[in-house]
Amino acid sequence: MAIELTILMPCLNEAETLATCIRKARGFLDRAGIAGEVLVADNGSTDGSREIAVREGARVVPVSQRGYGSALQGGIDAAAGQYVIMGDADDSYDFDNLSPFVEELRNGNDLVMGNRFRGGIEAGAMPFLHRYLGNPVLSFLGRLFFRVPAGDFHCGLRGFSRDRIRALNLTTTGMEFASEMVVRAALAQYRIAEVPTTLRPDG
Repeated sequence: MAIELTILMPCLNEAETLATCIRKARGFLDRAGIAGEVLVADNGSTDGSREIAVREGARVVPVSQRGYGSALQGGIDAAAGQYVIMGDADDSYDFDNLSPFVEELRNGNDLVMGNRFRGGIEAGAMPFLHRYLGNPVLSFLGRLFFRVPAGDFHCGLRGFSRDRIRALNLTTTGMEFASEMVVRAALAQYRIAEVPTTLRPDG
């Protein structure tokens, strides 16, 4: 059976939370009846994260070049799904309910951004300045200069068409990879949608 969805988790020493994230992601796939996989892009973990991922039923792809962007690029290249939903393995995002992302992808959107401000930010999940100053200002600038229709420019939970994102030839290797993805998708006039998501305190 062809795999429709890859749930991709970049990972560097996330042994405390990785199993929980994988179980939630696999539970979602089972409940939704989606042909999918959980893929862990391991960026050199030394705490047993790889072994945990395999034990929990995830596929692991090792990515030797360090950096958040490098891990995601390696995972995207290795993904078997038509669509990819990426999210950190620190249990800060809600892998239990990814249906809104899947729905928008099936509707033909190339990139689907999560919005933590619309979905809910639990107490302690985002520093005060990030919540009320930094993120809103950066999101406003993104809408102003790049016409990105997103109210949460830096949300790390997002879905996309694997082939369309690979076509952008993204190059950054660090945390800026997430911003590069949004900006270049907007400049390429990709269809971008936004759905509510929930942010919880790490771990």
